[in-house]
Amino acid sequence: MADIITLGTFCIVVQRKAVRTMRLVVHPPDGRVSLTVPRGVRHETALAFVAARQEWMIHHQARFQAQAQLVRRQFIDGENHCLWGKPLLLQVAERATRPSVRLNGAVMLLQVRPGSNAVQRAQVLRAWHHTVLCEALPPLLLSWGARMGVRASGWSARRMKTLWGSCNPRTGHIRLNIELVTRPPELLEYVIAHELAHLIEPSHNKRFAAILDAHYPDWRQARAALNAVPPASRFDE
Repeated sequence: MADIITLGTFCIVVQRKAVRTMRLVVHPPDGRVSLTVPRGVRHETALAFVAARQEWMIHHQARFQAQAQLVRRQFIDGENHCLWGKPLLLQVAERATRPSVRLNGAVMLLQVRPGSNAVQRAQVLRAWHHTVLCEALPPLLLSWGARMGVRASGWSARRMKTLWGSCNPRTGHIRLNIELVTRPPELLEYVIAHELAHLIEPSHNKRFAAILDAHYPDWRQARAALNAVPPASRFDE
C-alpha cells in the first residue's frame, strides 16, 4: 500500500519497492509527483529527501503547467489569460472606439477596433498590463524599500524577453517586466526584493543570498516558479 507525503501544496505518492535508491518523479502533463523508495526506508527519511528537493519539484511542475498553455495566442473569444496568477476567460468586442481592457468577474473584456489582428490585440493587452503594473509598483517599492533599508532612485516597467527584472546598482534604477502581472502577486514581490537587494550587493554571491534569506525566505521557490516559464512565452505571437 502506498504512503502519502504532504509537503506544502504537494501530495506525493510513495511506493516501496525492491530498489536501492530513492527516485522522485514529476509526471507530465499535470505535474503529479511520485517517490519510489527502498522497502526499509523510514517515512521521516523519505520526507527529508523530498523536502530537500522542493525547489526542483516547483520548477518542473510549473514547467509542465506552462507547456500546456504555450500555444500561439490568437486573442479570440474563449482563450485563457491570467491576471495575478488567476485565470480569466477572454471575450473580444470589435468597436469603432478606443481600445480598452475591462474585468467582469472571471472574464477579461478586450475591446478592439474592427479588423484588428492578433498582434494589434496583444499590443492593447500589453498596454493595459503596463498600466496595471505601474499602479501596483509604488506602494510595494516603498514598503519593501523600508523593510530592506534601501530606496530605488527610479523605476520603469516594460516588456522584457528574457528577464523578469533588472537593477543598475550604480544609478539605483530598477526595471520590471510587465508580464509579472500574469503571475501570482508574491512573485512580483520576490522580483522587487531581488532587485532592491542589488542596491546592497550588486553580485549574486553569498552575501546577496543572505540578504534575500533575511527578507524573503522563500526566494528560491519563487525563483524556480518564475524560471520555469520564460517571460515571452506568455505572448507567443
